[in-house]
Amino acid sequence: MKIRRSERLIDMTHYLLEHPHELIPLTFFSKRYESAKSSISEDLAITKKTFKERGIGVLDTIPGASGGVVFMPVIERKEAKEYIDALAERLSEQDRLLPGGYVYLTDLLGQPQLLRQVGRIIASKYIGEKVDAVMTVATKGVPIAQAVSYYLNAPFVIVRRDSKITEGSTVSVNYASGSSERIEKMELSKRSLARGSRVLVVDDFMKGGGTINGMQGLIEEFDAELVGVCVFAEANFKGKRAVTNYDSLLYVKDVDTQTKTIQVVPGNYFDEENTRKKAN
Repeated sequence: MKIRRSERLIDMTHYLLEHPHELIPLTFFSKRYESAKSSISEDLAITKKTFKERGIGVLDTIPGASGGVVFMPVIERKEAKEYIDALAERLSEQDRLLPGGYVYLTDLLGQPQLLRQVGRIIASKYIGEKVDAVMTVATKGVPIAQAVSYYLNAPFVIVRRDSKITEGSTVSVNYASGSSERIEKMELSKRSLARGSRVLVVDDFMKGGGTINGMQGLIEEFDAELVGVCVFAEANFKGKRAVTNYDSLLYVKDVDTQTKTIQVVPGNYFDEENTRKKAN
């Protein structure tokens, strides 16, 4: 039974949204809807135009017998900036200040809609990159990594600071904590990451960058390649960071423990030239 075009367009759009960064042959849609490839091509042209105009994403056509279409989710810079601006205001609330200059994030990182937007924003930065895995450290970075991995259609791997018998054999590295200057250890299961993988590192909060630097060390141990680093929020750190090349969605610019005030602004994610200097 053939499906009407309106129904076909709805179902096709839903399928593409649910399968980002996946090559889908035209023959798949042709068989799914019992329609000619020419009709499918016309439908995809309409979908591609709408995705572009609405800022939903890019629908890339791959020619050839083994080709098809690939949907890559993106978010327009203006929409992303407006969202992060609003988030910065929420994070500037006084009751979010924790001892040590940390900002309470747990309630926000438990909201599905926020995680979807954050995952989409981070993934948009790496739309042109091949990402084989998204890496984070347990535990608060896990929901962010999961959201990013969904939009990049790449598995996420969790680095741990303590051994788990269920992880099997592991690779471990020692690293210097950027904020406390203590030597700590982190490890990753040997089965979690394939040799030569291209890895995107994400985390929830960064101060001195020691944890991020430790994950970079693990990536080297797996003979893998670092694609980039993106953190949900970074703090104003008085000292030399362990990492310098990274993106941040939010920047905790000032913390006054006496007045219990926090000033949070958009991070360097929105600085195309990455020339913003952090106060040290």
